[in-house]
Amino acid sequence: MMQRTLFSRRGGLLAQQAAAAALDGALAQRSDRRSVSSVTIQPPACMLRPLEVPLRYLFGPGPSNVPPRVLAAGAKPIIGHLHPEMYEIMNDIKKGIQYAFQTENNMTLSMSGSGHTAMECAVFNAVEPGESVLIAINGIWGERVAEIAERIGAKVHRLEKTPGNYFSNKEIEQAIEKHKPVLFFLTHGESSAGLCHPIDGIGDICRKHNCLFLVDTVASLGAAPIFMDQQNIDILYTGSQKALNAPPGTAPISFNDRACHKVFNRKTKPVSYILDMTHLSNYWGCDGKPARAYHHTGPVSGFFTLRESLAILAEKGLEESWRKHKEVAAYLYKGLEDLGLKLFISDKDLRLPSVTTISIPDGYDWRELLMYIMKNHQMEMTGGLGPSIGMVMRIGLMGYNCEKSNADMALHALEDALKNCKKSKA
Repeated sequence: MMQRTLFSRRGGLLAQQAAAAALDGALAQRSDRRSVSSVTIQPPACMLRPLEVPLRYLFGPGPSNVPPRVLAAGAKPIIGHLHPEMYEIMNDIKKGIQYAFQTENNMTLSMSGSGHTAMECAVFNAVEPGESVLIAINGIWGERVAEIAERIGAKVHRLEKTPGNYFSNKEIEQAIEKHKPVLFFLTHGESSAGLCHPIDGIGDICRKHNCLFLVDTVASLGAAPIFMDQQNIDILYTGSQKALNAPPGTAPISFNDRACHKVFNRKTKPVSYILDMTHLSNYWGCDGKPARAYHHTGPVSGFFTLRESLAILAEKGLEESWRKHKEVAAYLYKGLEDLGLKLFISDKDLRLPSVTTISIPDGYDWRELLMYIMKNHQMEMTGGLGPSIGMVMRIGLMGYNCEKSNADMALHALEDALKNCKKSKA
């Protein structure tokens, strides 16, 4: 019995030795293959290290910090982008967007890309080369839409004001009467200046003059009231990464029947295949056809997170979300004024609740202030954007970040920076 056990142990040892020899041989062969490999670019050292991402307080204009529940949704197992379960999730997203936009529009979906993707989708589908468009510009987003429209050969007319100013309905109607555009664009939440533009009555003006009304709510959706159907908005879009609190990369958009009539009766095809609503309407099950055809591979995990963020908004309720943003913004305004800082938008009714702008304090280098806050507090705030660069600093408290405790942290960081950064004699 003992002899059998010894033979068994010996056999096991021989097997281990044989396995080790085989492994050595395999490693040697791999080494030989490397020496004669046709690969001349070696694996970069950075890719042989684990991914490291710092924890930061994202108190700028977006993206904002993502709730754990939304992060968990993004970590769920991947399924096929054409699986029935994926279609159900897309249907949920459509219903969530309809609630967030306050619309019954059937043609409601999400773009596979950031807010700029929805911006281009709207212009590419609703405007043809040679057509007249009117763009309200009081910050960077109007500038972007104007450039996009020019790139497709539209006749672009600009209605311009400096950052922080808004357009009266009379000014808008006069410009529409003059230029006779097929589309008028306005930014609801102009994050580069911190302005929330009044919307009431503009949709009626556009209908009176047979003009589509396109509105950007990337920075305002969920933070400030918007009613797509009641306010006669023809095309509305937003982004996922602001008050909705999903990661960047998806962009809800909706077209009403007036917009669809224009979009689906074009003389020319849209310049972009990926953004062609003829295909996207089918991919999202909005065209009434029994089957959805392959168009592109949607961001499956991105749709998971968007669905979850819309669910959180539905559970909280739009009115409560609007109330909370207004309350925390007012708390922040008082704290900023107590520090001796000047709010850039003087009329409190025109301030964007999600993104607050302050005039750059006299004598300070705004870049130095922001760098100090990032280095010492691991907190992002930003300067201006586009035409507001050098005019403002921006603080964003939206969605998951919309808490008075976060406002206190932001105020403490600003106070610390003002004490420790150099101030010129001027």
